[in-house]
Amino acid sequence: MILTKDQQAIRQLVRDFANARIAPNVREWEMQGGPPKSLYEEMGSIGLMGMTIDPSYGGSGLGFISYALAMEEISAVDGGISNMMSGNNSPVAVAIAANGSLEQKERILPMLCAGKWLGSFHLTEPHTGSDASAITTRAVRDGNQFILNGHKAFITGGGISDIAMIVAVTSPEAGKSGISTFVTSTANPGYQILGKEQKLGHRTNDLCQVQFDAMEIPEADLLGPEGRGLSIALSNLSIGRIAVAAQAVGGARQALRLAKEYAELRETFGKPIIEHQTISFMLAEMATKIEVARQMYLHAAAIHDAGQDSAAAASMAKLFASEMAEWVASKAIQIHGGAGFLEDHLVEKIYRDVRVYQLYEGTSEIQKLVISRHLDSIEM
Repeated sequence: MILTKDQQAIRQLVRDFANARIAPNVREWEMQGGPPKSLYEEMGSIGLMGMTIDPSYGGSGLGFISYALAMEEISAVDGGISNMMSGNNSPVAVAIAANGSLEQKERILPMLCAGKWLGSFHLTEPHTGSDASAITTRAVRDGNQFILNGHKAFITGGGISDIAMIVAVTSPEAGKSGISTFVTSTANPGYQILGKEQKLGHRTNDLCQVQFDAMEIPEADLLGPEGRGLSIALSNLSIGRIAVAAQAVGGARQALRLAKEYAELRETFGKPIIEHQTISFMLAEMATKIEVARQMYLHAAAIHDAGQDSAAAASMAKLFASEMAEWVASKAIQIHGGAGFLEDHLVEKIYRDVRVYQLYEGTSEIQKLVISRHLDSIEM
């Protein structure tokens, strides 16, 4: 796929921002557990926190290809920050734009798009994993509000977000049709952080367990009709999976760059190791797989922008890109030799960051399940 001039300009804008404002600070922010919240306001000021949202609500009004390109650029310098950007854009802002009331859109979207508020998505529970319909968090109507009780796990940004998009059971007897979604303030009474997880990678964002202890949610914070929460929550799966593929490409691309630079400097047997065919061929294979993954996510994004079903293409892109990224990062460490195992070189951080792309937004096994269900529609 050949990018338009506008898409190339957006990519360069984000790349310049990431290299200037994020890259010099990633080690410090990893140790601190995240960047200052003002970074997300800076990202909002250049349109990164609500990229596909209509400009009338403060968004950038761009296509999904541009959003995915921006995800690659931010992820190339830090996976954790790119994940905060991802959650804010989709599902939170996108779901509100598609399903919210006029009051919700006017009140919440401008703040999310500006990065002044951050959004978090509360779906996963300790016992549910990929089975979203098995959630037990319960919201009981009490006059003009709901009382929420339950426990969510693996919530990115749960401790620093201002707006929570929460999926809960409102009518247990109705099964999947008894699940609703809310967009509400994390300042509501009863919103409690049980603890922040210590993670292998993505250490620049918080990953929390969240307890809802008789949390009071105004009825006005119901997102869409009551009982449609599961479809609202799952409607953006393809968007999320394409974004993860772009994140994986970003991390892998950075690993390749660092490996090539090291191979040009490190000498053995009287010459730079890049002149050894074993190393140059390894770099060539890394570059090839990265470009394949990039074209896959761009193709899936183009399908989405065209209003067509992108489920299979999104799952293929995520499956290939996420597994490719771990392989490329591992090869980058191999090229660095023992030095690659040290924190002196960023390749060890990239290896830690890219591993999660095979897990969230559906594991590799879930992607294979989705693809297998679309085999009849795939050209053979």
